[in-house]
Amino acid sequence: MVIEHNVSLQPYNTFGLNAKAKSYCNITNETTLTEVLKTENNQPLFILGGGSNMLLTKDIEALVLHINLKGIEVINETEDVVFVKAMAGENWHQFVLWCIKHNYGGIENLSLIPGNVGTSPIQNIGAYGIELKDVFESCEAINIKNQNARVFTKDDCKFGYRESIFKQELKGEYIITSVTFKLTKQNHKLHTDYGAIKQQLEASNISKPTIKDVSNAVIAIRQSKLPDPKEIGNSGSFFKNPVITIEQFKKLQSNFPDVPSYKVSDSMVKVPAGWLIEQAGFKGKRFNDYGVHNKQALVLVNYGNAKGSDVYRLAQLIQKTIKRIFDISIETEVNII
Repeated sequence: MVIEHNVSLQPYNTFGLNAKAKSYCNITNETTLTEVLKTENNQPLFILGGGSNMLLTKDIEALVLHINLKGIEVINETEDVVFVKAMAGENWHQFVLWCIKHNYGGIENLSLIPGNVGTSPIQNIGAYGIELKDVFESCEAINIKNQNARVFTKDDCKFGYRESIFKQELKGEYIITSVTFKLTKQNHKLHTDYGAIKQQLEASNISKPTIKDVSNAVIAIRQSKLPDPKEIGNSGSFFKNPVITIEQFKKLQSNFPDVPSYKVSDSMVKVPAGWLIEQAGFKGKRFNDYGVHNKQALVLVNYGNAKGSDVYRLAQLIQKTIKRIFDISIETEVNII
């Protein structure tokens, strides 16, 4: 167990913000994790995964535990389905590619989402009509206070839109160490009607797509809209798409007839936050070293040496403006630290 002090977290967050950690420990096995939790239980802890879903607005006055547990294995399978266990420190996109290579279907629509496997249930990540809960079987986690291991089923996790029990009742109480997925081995159910996937496949003259074709289409779409964090600091989609009532939507539509929408239920409608932000004039707007991406209004970016507090002020300005113009509240998808 090696604990370092005054460590820059710039390499470990996709916004590329130069916040510092009071202390830092790289966790590569569960024994070290348990040991650190036992011996360092008298000081505040900060759990770091892939660093893709957070905005660091200040230095971290805590011991940062960087979860780098690695490994992927098949733990059970039938003729039709396979159960794959991936450790928390595995890169999410690399895990998706591993599954596609083995012809395991179900997560191809989630290609190129930044972050690690261990944080995917916390956020219930989703894209192009698929959410993590659709393929989730269980996850293993360690209780921070008593170091007891626990297995969480899908029902235990209380998944919602970008929500789970780990963001609500059990926030800050557990560290996820692995996630098990239930994937298909044959007769894959492809989801190609959402967003631009269908158009992308048609442009590639693919009429009978494989899971790899769907993944490639999603990758192409995301790369055309979203900046690479290695080139421009960002955390992907910064805001959640708001879900409003039918009554609210009808009022909105009367003032803005072109507003796009997705039906959630008989009484609720989802409106793209990116459309709202673009209509409010923020798309492509730059403020010194930070701003809103010019291809995707959902993405806030660090062009170089921005501070997290600068980006956060911009996020607040966007929220206030959307509320004033559309009378809709939009929530951040990114965790503000």
